[in-house]
Amino acid sequence: MYINSAYLNNSLIDFKDKSKPLIVGSCGTYHLYTRPRLPTHRPRGRLDFQLLYVAGGKAHFYFDGSEKDTVVSAGHMVIYRPKEPQRYIYYGTEQTEVYWVHFTGSNVKNLLRNYGIADDMRVIHTGSSPEYERIFKQMIQELQRCQADYKEMLVILLQQIFISVHRYLTTEHKLKNDYLDAEMEAALEYFNEHYNTELCIEEYARSKGMSVSWFIRNFKQYTGTTPMQYIVAVRIANAQMLLETTHDTVTEIGHIVGYENPLYFSRIFKKQKGLSPSEYRKQIKH
Repeated sequence: MYINSAYLNNSLIDFKDKSKPLIVGSCGTYHLYTRPRLPTHRPRGRLDFQLLYVAGGKAHFYFDGSEKDTVVSAGHMVIYRPKEPQRYIYYGTEQTEVYWVHFTGSNVKNLLRNYGIADDMRVIHTGSSPEYERIFKQMIQELQRCQADYKEMLVILLQQIFISVHRYLTTEHKLKNDYLDAEMEAALEYFNEHYNTELCIEEYARSKGMSVSWFIRNFKQYTGTTPMQYIVAVRIANAQMLLETTHDTVTEIGHIVGYENPLYFSRIFKKQKGLSPSEYRKQIKH
């Protein structure tokens, strides 16, 4: 299991603070590989708000004390409000990958409403995007490093997530056909699970009985990126994580995320991030 988290003032205790409109208290991520299950049960909830983003696999939520689970797949967020009972489970067999953030403040309710998150919303269809993961990772880093003005930066980053969600909810880019919607979700899940293998967009489209141009056009309409751009973004995001958290060589990391040629991997990474993998790792260490 991979876990990376950070807490304001290094305190794991939840808190309510209305001294400012918005305050980020903690942020983190879980990615289950071998651990069979990871349950969370807070019968009395928390004092703050919590937003969870399912980036991969599935998560099982139990709302209103129900024993029947609500299965939330990748491309969705779940929001919990203060003192709302929380119960959810991740399973290793489903390769669950989740990012979460806790926040409080004097104007949270109004902010959420302004960004299209109504008071009765729990599960929010946000679409899958590497951009969400990038923002969550940056929030974790800000909390871990505590550089100048990091509290303000955390608020800015969280508002970026709210804005991205609002744009998704209000833009007429979501498919209206259940069949098409299911096909795009299936493609996202397949690419997330097989991003480090040799993927052929043409072969995938034909295997699903779709024309290549139709698939690419609708995938871009659904996610905002082409299939190959999405795959590259996932590869680079995972390469970033490995560069930050392991001692594997750049060549080894390239192989892990799907690039057999280390020079090509370095070129793609630099094109996406502005730094070569080696330069990125040195910057993180400093």
